[in-house]
Amino acid sequence: MAVERHAEVTWNGGLMDGSGRIDSTGSGAFGGLDVTWASRSEPDESGRTSPEELIAAAHATCFSMALSFGLANDGTPPEELHTSATVTFQPGEGITKIVLAVEGRVPGIDEDAFQAAADGAKANCPVSKALAGVPEITLNASLVG
Repeated sequence: MAVERHAEVTWNGGLMDGSGRIDSTGSGAFGGLDVTWASRSEPDESGRTSPEELIAAAHATCFSMALSFGLANDGTPPEELHTSATVTFQPGEGITKIVLAVEGRVPGIDEDAFQAAADGAKANCPVSKALAGVPEITLNASLVG
């Protein structure tokens, strides 16, 4: 069964001098997030978000789910996965790079098997597939503890 997700955004003004707001999401999990061109294209500590930050959160989450699923199917469910995603946005070019990094605590698995499972998750998670047009997506995976 297909599932649809929904978000609503309001933008006021032009790109450079305007601003926007992620008003709501269908789940109600978040909303009321401010966005501007500056928060997207410059180092920003203002508390505003960007499409790329939201993509990073979505990619890290989807990858973690896919990796957890793959590991469990192989008989080695993880105790914990800690994943980060860093999305590089170049004004005028778009998203040029994504770096995924995962540290996993997975009993009964060696580094090679963990790397193989992580590679499979990177290739097959739906968000990775949706981002296939990004020129460079790299993965750093390591076992801990």
